[in-house]
Amino acid sequence: MAKQPVSVPRRGRPPLAEAESHAAILDAVYELLKKQSVRDLTMEAVARRAKVGKPTLYKWWPTKAELVLAMFRERILSAHPPPPVPGETAEEAISHAACLLIRAFKGPLGKVSAELIAEGQSEPEIIRKWFDEHIRHRRARNAADIERGKTIGELLAQTDPELVIDSIFGAIYYRLLFRSAPLTEQFGKDLVAQVFRGLKTRSDRGEHQLQINSPRSSMK
Repeated sequence: MAKQPVSVPRRGRPPLAEAESHAAILDAVYELLKKQSVRDLTMEAVARRAKVGKPTLYKWWPTKAELVLAMFRERILSAHPPPPVPGETAEEAISHAACLLIRAFKGPLGKVSAELIAEGQSEPEIIRKWFDEHIRHRRARNAADIERGKTIGELLAQTDPELVIDSIFGAIYYRLLFRSAPLTEQFGKDLVAQVFRGLKTRSDRGEHQLQINSPRSSMK
């Protein structure tokens, strides 16, 4: 007669309790950062609010930066998935992405993003991880949209996707960080339209060009 396998009791906390502690910790970070900056956040305050011991925090996240990035990924980014690619022009796709980002920056995403960038000046590893987890794949989607515009003849063949992305999204981050002017969706639309105006092929420009009086046309 075959022997029945002997069950060995698990040591430590059950998975459900670990999951609850994990969620409580990230919730605590999220709530605390509504009232204070990443720089002022302490592991002690997180442990106290989540009702866990500090060893539990350090077991999963060796540093405060890693804890904040985990919260950013699981509590903030999950609410802002990458935008779907519209089945229209590259300009429309990039304009859509820019407006969604600006809209998201009005909430916790904007506050925590700005603070992570600030913290990253003294801790470059924060910037690297934040870029890899949040920005890199979005840039790849934007670049694919621009390459598609080149393929269908919407944009000039020599258009550099990386420079276009930097020109548009760099300006958005500039306003987020320096607050030099209001960061509005209308700004995003106008910005994209201005950048793409100089990238369109002559045939596409004839179909979509805004009716403006440029210095060059007035000289003819």
